[in-house]
Amino acid sequence: MAAGSTSPNPPVGAVIVSPSGEVVGEGYTQPAGGAHAEVMALKDAGSAARGGRAIVTLEPCNHQGRTGPCSQALLAAGVSRVDFLFADPSPVACGGAETLRNAGVDVHGPFLPSPSHVKPWTPLFSVEPWLRSMALGRPHVTVKVASTADGRIAARDGSSQWITGAAARRVVHVDRSRRDAIVVGTGTAIADNPSLTARREDGSLLPNQPLRVLMGERGLPADTALFTGDAPAMHVRSRDPHAVLAQLSEHGVVDVLIEGGAGVIGSFIHAGLVDAVQLYMAPALLGGGSAWIDSPQLGGSMDDIRRFTPRELTTAGDDVIWRLTAPI
Repeated sequence: MAAGSTSPNPPVGAVIVSPSGEVVGEGYTQPAGGAHAEVMALKDAGSAARGGRAIVTLEPCNHQGRTGPCSQALLAAGVSRVDFLFADPSPVACGGAETLRNAGVDVHGPFLPSPSHVKPWTPLFSVEPWLRSMALGRPHVTVKVASTADGRIAARDGSSQWITGAAARRVVHVDRSRRDAIVVGTGTAIADNPSLTARREDGSLLPNQPLRVLMGERGLPADTALFTGDAPAMHVRSRDPHAVLAQLSEHGVVDVLIEGGAGVIGSFIHAGLVDAVQLYMAPALLGGGSAWIDSPQLGGSMDDIRRFTPRELTTAGDDVIWRLTAPI
């Protein structure tokens, strides 16, 4: 539930288990400046946390920022054991595990030292984009594509609605709500006029709305859909993927979703800036039309091939959702 609302902080979840093995508290990171997951879970557990066990996505933080150190909150609550999945790579916040161990708490972790240690077909964790962003020193980038089985995103006449079904589109909107920003190029904005909002089936907005980003040098009318409504929007007047990510980073963006078009996707792939691909594939063939990658710098030889690791393969209605991640 934290994903999409916490940046630049990581979306973390925590559970408190009583000495008898009962789950007595749950919590997740609040928007930046709010309480961290451990504090929320301890508040939910109350006195039942004493002598219990905390299970956390990320190593408890160990610094005083806008909130206090989670390591100290766990000690004050009397937790006897802490398990955590990933180590905190932040030089400012790390060290919570050592503090807890030195205070006599039984600490276990990290179970997964970094995203690069995650095995193929392991489901994605919401904190992974933040971890990769920390490792790479820039926002994490996911390319999202809805295509036919032969890789087409539009017919020759430009029509593209709808390739995938309603169930897959519902998944897309939930995923949008978990991202910090969605990027499209001016060509896509002109051709499709997308709003880029995260919506329910009835058209109402989901609670978390990503920053809608137009990438490109051309100006567009103020009534362009992605500039209207209550969701935030910005125009980055550049075709350089590095420049776009730099500007987004200045706005506290950690997790970026690229929704097209093919030229924008190609430019990010050519620049080596794609960390994940989320492919929604319909069981259909079009035989012609637009492919989802278009780059004059790619495909000249097999030296241009980009290898990814398969991480998840699921379905939504009749469509397949395939999630791939790039090596760090």
